[in-house]
Amino acid sequence: MSEKKTILITGGAGFIGSHVVRLFVNNYPKYQIVNLDKLTYAGNLENISDIENTDNYTFAKGDICNAEVITKLFDKYSFDAVIHLAAESHVDRSISDPMAFIETNVIGTVNLLNTCKDYWKGDLENKLFYHISTDEVYGSLDDGGFFLETTSYDPQSPYSASKASSDHFVRAYGNTYKLPYIISNCSNNYGPNQFPEKLIPLFIQNIIDEKPLPVYGQGENIRDWLYVIDHARAIDVIFHNGKIGDTYNIGGFNEWKNIDLIRVLCKIMDKKLLRIEGDSEKLISYVTDRAGHDLRYAIDSTKLSEELNWKPSLQFEEGLEKTVDWYLANREWLEHIASGKYQNYPY
Repeated sequence: MSEKKTILITGGAGFIGSHVVRLFVNNYPKYQIVNLDKLTYAGNLENISDIENTDNYTFAKGDICNAEVITKLFDKYSFDAVIHLAAESHVDRSISDPMAFIETNVIGTVNLLNTCKDYWKGDLENKLFYHISTDEVYGSLDDGGFFLETTSYDPQSPYSASKASSDHFVRAYGNTYKLPYIISNCSNNYGPNQFPEKLIPLFIQNIIDEKPLPVYGQGENIRDWLYVIDHARAIDVIFHNGKIGDTYNIGGFNEWKNIDLIRVLCKIMDKKLLRIEGDSEKLISYVTDRAGHDLRYAIDSTKLSEELNWKPSLQFEEGLEKTVDWYLANREWLEHIASGKYQNYPY
């Protein structure tokens, strides 16, 4: 890929975003990558410290809820494309504070769309608004079937409702203003640099500290797990080869009941920490189920696989072991989050 592009990536200091930024900066030296991140609690510049001085990378601190911030960046860089990952994403937080999710996920997305519409009008060739969404917009599955790109939306939490709304706005701007867009909906991500409020890093940290492992209900909820670097690879492929106005589901073909996943994680951690097998399982503690807790998510990625030749690079057990190895090798990263020190980076 030799052509030059200037790309705005939103939320690039977050979990998924940092892996996308790294991939684009390293793989496309002729691209100029501008990373816009508000640096909320989930944004961590340590996540991308390895590329912060690269010639084709720029960090800009700012809030997508502030339209003026976006306008100034477009004035300065004249972006050819936006890869939009910035979002509030933790379901539990959406239950306690839904307005924050409406503001960031809906208003923030519309601010970006408006700016793209205004700057690209009359010259839409080679422009792209790529919106990263979630499988949670589809609602909950029973034991059978999979989410397809044509599955009707049925969001069940304030988080998924806000993401569904943002998806609808992206499609509406494509239809009304002919804004060139692509949407992808991904399953649960895991891997290095995930903020330890999410299940896998939280439980890794709790096992290290021998603290309880709180499991909602009986742990029967089923999720499809996608290794974050495979997700970044999928975003790369879709960005470059996806069809304008289309949607792509990205899944790991790895369905696991929460309780089964946790038991595998406990077994890996006991082995890595040289503990007696079964020690970590004793930390499992069942707690009252989350309100509106969807039973099952399962993504069918056939379209992405067949049309764009993408598939996951590894199976879940292998990815989980790699993830555990990363967290054990980067305990300082975890400590900086626990202490809040990460918010003062660079130190």
